[in-house]
Amino acid sequence: MKIAVYPGSFDPITNGHLDVIERGTKIFDKLIVAVLINDAKKGLFDYEERVELIRKVTKHLPNVEVECFDGLLVDFMEQKDATVILKGLRAMSDFEYEFQMALMNKKLDNEIETLFMMTNAQYSYLSSSAVKQVVKFGGCIKGLVPDIVIPALVKKMKD
Repeated sequence: MKIAVYPGSFDPITNGHLDVIERGTKIFDKLIVAVLINDAKKGLFDYEERVELIRKVTKHLPNVEVECFDGLLVDFMEQKDATVILKGLRAMSDFEYEFQMALMNKKLDNEIETLFMMTNAQYSYLSSSAVKQVVKFGGCIKGLVPDIVIPALVKKMKD
């Protein structure tokens, strides 16, 4: 069984993330969406809320699991018998950072491979940060995040 991990903060999950997840499920037997716990970075949604939102928007994908993790990604992957890291790329600026991370993960575990998946062109400008900024100033995020995320995001931004 070929198992991949798609790590990220997903604060919140966007349609760009969902696109990578859906495409990844066609390549791998199991895709684990791994929400990184990073205590140094305060997110809008707590980790449990992120996991719950991702589970809701991926419930139509039977080979997707969603979990939180902290520590080294390669250690999490070993626990899950995963051999591939799936990363979505929007632009060359993403590549530089992700390439460095891929090399570090390869150094930590030579059995790990990183697969870079180019984003669908319609999501190349999309980021969780941009979505939060649009909501903050009252803009419409329809089509940027899954519909089920919109009310949760609007409510969270008002709190």
